[in-house]
Amino acid sequence: MRTVKLTQPDAWHQMPPAGALRKWITDRGSLTARIIANFADFNLVRLGQRLVVPLNDERRALRLRRGELAVVREVVLRSGVTPLVFAHTVVNPRDLADAWRGLSRLGSRPLAEMLFQDPLVSRMPIEYRKLCQGNALLRRGGVNAAAWARRSVFLKNGQPLMVTEVFLPTLFPGAS
Repeated sequence: MRTVKLTQPDAWHQMPPAGALRKWITDRGSLTARIIANFADFNLVRLGQRLVVPLNDERRALRLRRGELAVVREVVLRSGVTPLVFAHTVVNPRDLADAWRGLSRLGSRPLAEMLFQDPLVSRMPIEYRKLCQGNALLRRGGVNAAAWARRSVFLKNGQPLMVTEVFLPTLFPGAS
């Protein structure tokens, strides 16, 4: 059995670097709204929404059993053709019939429309992490470099939905 220390470099509690990138990562508001306010020609590309086996930490957050499938929605938030953020959303399929039923109808609209306009939705604490090159989420998003990410669980009627947002190097070139 492997023991994981809280100080390991890939733990989700790491504090992001100082400066502009830190302000973006720690902001509890809508990342989509912030991108729209700071970048021209916002658009969202939906990469897909499908049933997959979630990562172990996602499975635990969503109260899924080992091997049980989750619905995963992946999108890229862009300015023109420049990708800025890769977003990975995971939800228990049974919650699509209740609290998160609107997820299936979003299409290429931002998830922020559901999360930040509904007074029944609350956000749990944000966790941070620098993902190393080759990380599974980076590979899924087509990212070939290390990148900072944040994630949090949103609750509606006690039902969790986990959102992980990867801040691509094009958002703040040269930030580490």
